[in-house]
Amino acid sequence: MSDIIWPEGYVPGYTDNFCSNEVIVTGLTTADVWPLLNTPHMWPTYYANSANTRFHDGKGPELAPGVRFYFETFGFPVEAQVVEYTPPTKGQAARIAWHGWAGSTPEDRLDVHHAWLIEELSGGRLRILTQETQVGQPAKALALAKPNPMINGHQDWLDGLVAAARNV
Repeated sequence: MSDIIWPEGYVPGYTDNFCSNEVIVTGLTTADVWPLLNTPHMWPTYYANSANTRFHDGKGPELAPGVRFYFETFGFPVEAQVVEYTPPTKGQAARIAWHGWAGSTPEDRLDVHHAWLIEELSGGRLRILTQETQVGQPAKALALAKPNPMINGHQDWLDGLVAAARNV
């Protein structure tokens, strides 16, 4: 199975917080899931922890390499830019990742690398992996929170994504 490609400064284990969520399901393909993930204005329809998505520079409605966008999640207003983008191709995992940031002071600045990998496995199975690393004081607080809001929130995102793909 494929794994996430980490940029320098965001490798798990060397950041202030890390979360990893994964599902493997049957009955779906990458083509079923990709449009729901690649179109941020659809996120709030299946993931309640996402709101007010918009694009910068006249881009959108779909993500693409280098595109800047905005959304709100976990109480943070997140500016983001797509840093990895591999749409579905037969025999290759689909990938999307963005660098996101919020805050402007050492006390409230949060930087994240949020990556997604979608790949078709043998036996008609589909693997969806999402991992995020975070740097900054808010990340340190999130890492200590129990229950872990990042793990739980991203699992909700995965579960909602799968349910939405099944209902299309």
